Amino acid sequence: MYIVLMAGGAGTRFWPLSRFETPKQLLKITGEKTMLQETYDRVVKLTTPEKILIITGAHLVTKVAAQLPGLPEKNIIAEPFGRNTAPCIALASAIIRKRSGGDAAVSVVVPADHMIGDDEAFRDIIRSAVDHARDSDVLMTLGIKPGYPETGYGYIQREEEPCCVSRYPIYKVKTFAEKPNMETAARFLESGDFYWNSGIFVWTVKAIMDEFQRQMTDMYEMLPEVEAALDTENMAAAIEHMYSSIRPESIDYGIMENAGQVRVIEAEFNWNDVGSWEAVYNISPKTKDENAHMQAIPMTLDSKNNFFYTSGGKLVAAIDVHDLIMVETEDTILLCKRQSSQRVKEIVDKLKIKDLTQYL
Repeated sequence: MYIVLMAGGAGTRFWPLSRFETPKQLLKITGEKTMLQETYDRVVKLTTPEKILIITGAHLVTKVAAQLPGLPEKNIIAEPFGRNTAPCIALASAIIRKRSGGDAAVSVVVPADHMIGDDEAFRDIIRSAVDHARDSDVLMTLGIKPGYPETGYGYIQREEEPCCVSRYPIYKVKTFAEKPNMETAARFLESGDFYWNSGIFVWTVKAIMDEFQRQMTDMYEMLPEVEAALDTENMAAAIEHMYSSIRPESIDYGIMENAGQVRVIEAEFNWNDVGSWEAVYNISPKTKDENAHMQAIPMTLDSKNNFFYTSGGKLVAAIDVHDLIMVETEDTILLCKRQSSQRVKEIVDKLKIKDLTQYL
């Protein structure tokens, strides 16, 4: 079993804490370790460090290596620039095909910046998914059983009845759905046949490579060049040539939505993609007034349902404010309604347009 940790995201919805040099996955958001370290600790018990690949930005390689000293340095694969998840997964699959000496190996693809509440339950479901993927040669994804109508996640619709025997229900996938509005999300929940899309995938190298060859042919045809240069001084140049020649694409749009055989295994462990400051508020301990804080000392009067983050443990005095997010760093302060936290990315986009790169 090989495991691929996707650690190249910019984490723009976590600005101003998340920056170009220190994106979300390298930050301590949900515990005493960074999200990357927590993810690595979760998956390393499934295999060996030699079979774990980290795909990350070239500018982050040194920091990733410092955070994961037990990982072989050759397993930290540098992307010259971001091209979304499909090229990342194709690159990792080519490396696994070359290093394993064929296409029979099973690959588990996991985002490096998600929170999972029960590590052992996660590993048990992954083992079941690996067994099924190895035996059936299909593309598998983990579907999180939803507990409420969430508009910030994509959804997976399954067939009505399980398709095979397993310790966990496995279904054929009917369709993938993008982030819905609240009315649609409530309908998805009521139907009982939709899961949250975890972005966690399990397949053999052959199964995913066959789909790349069929659906993203131009990119697939560049992979032999990368494989030939693997672990040589020409590797970085081969990857840059590939990334310079392909279009950005997500694995959902590029492969999963039109793949021949896709199955979803039901997962009930506590999961959160921690995709915004609102998500951090939701998973944080609360006071009696439903306020939450990180590295801040809150002093509140008639203030409820707020989230406060400060650098260096500053006192935050709040009077008559509700449903507010406040994030303070050394050079910036973010203020927004909790319900608007997904729009933080728009501020990042405006900073780029105005060339205020010192804040990125």
